[in-house]
Amino acid sequence: MLGRKSKLSRRNKRTLYKMCIRTVMTYACPVFAHAAPKALHRLQAIQNKFCRAATDAHWCVRNSILHRDLELPTLPKYIKDASKRFFDIAGSNPNVLLRAAVDYQPPPPTHFIRRPWNVLFDPPDTLTAAVDSLNDVNDTHD
Repeated sequence: MLGRKSKLSRRNKRTLYKMCIRTVMTYACPVFAHAAPKALHRLQAIQNKFCRAATDAHWCVRNSILHRDLELPTLPKYIKDASKRFFDIAGSNPNVLLRAAVDYQPPPPTHFIRRPWNVLFDPPDTLTAAVDSLNDVNDTHD
């Protein structure tokens, strides 16, 4: 249904991806700060393959352009936004243990232990920065 020769519209392919595939890939994403960068890179590669197949794009089209055209954020950006939402909601939760997970002080940047909260302070990767810059350019031309 999501392949190059599918008769579904791009909008419907995008909806299927967001509802079925991305939810599985980003399950429990607030704890992805502990994941190795290679694991996140593999997930991003899956999203890039979907974008290329859904749009039937040629191999020379940049991934950042595909993400912009499909209006999909990169996975690191999506994970960072989902983590922000989680920690914002968790701070007002009546569960004491959940509130305690939010109220800790992050270790200094030179510390070798990464915690889920640290993902919010990480700089964006190159693909996310490229997609954001393309979106900024499009916003100024509108």
